[in-house]
Amino acid sequence: MYRILIVEDDSTIAEALKRHLEGWDHETVIAEDFKNIMAEFTRVEPDLVLLDIGLPFYNGFYWCSQIRQVSDVPIIFISSASDNMNIVMAMNMGGDEFIEKPFDLHVVTAKVQAILRRAYSYRGSASLMEYRGCILNLADATVTYQNRKTDLTKNEFKIFQCLLENAGKIVTRDEIIARLWESDAFIDENTLTVNVARLRKKLAQIGLEEAVVTKKGIGYMVEA
Repeated sequence: MYRILIVEDDSTIAEALKRHLEGWDHETVIAEDFKNIMAEFTRVEPDLVLLDIGLPFYNGFYWCSQIRQVSDVPIIFISSASDNMNIVMAMNMGGDEFIEKPFDLHVVTAKVQAILRRAYSYRGSASLMEYRGCILNLADATVTYQNRKTDLTKNEFKIFQCLLENAGKIVTRDEIIARLWESDAFIDENTLTVNVARLRKKLAQIGLEEAVVTKKGIGYMVEA
């Protein structure tokens, strides 16, 4: 079973796609927050995205470019704007297929099945964590925010992942050190301080200056 995210603001079309694809044993989720499709994307962790071009707030091209910064998940554009310029734009933005509205649901399913077979015969999907518009990619230890990306070291990655998993809660220094010890590297108080400072510096370079908050004498946290 594959998980499909449907990003379509016409509820009639979205529901029709959902019913039909579920009939083929796919798990489907219809996006609801069109202001923040990336939050929906990271929450659902889809194996494929069906993406309309004409959406509220930001169009499908924008969201495709945002997804492509953190994932190579297959994206199928669905749109009534089927002139050559839109088709070329869809492919150039990273789309894998373009389906014109109105469409035959059986044709959509056939293309979905073909792309899923092609995409996942040799790879799995990446896991992502989203926090206030930034994306932590668990597969390659990168953080992406507002079209900027930075690579994290193993320790920086584990610290940030631990803080995001506990967003809104203080994580003690001892808890973080215990988490870092899982990598078999020697970690003490000074090493942790240095790694947090380096993590902050990298996050600041991509626009996340105040992401990690110090709770003096206790530990660190990110606000919920």
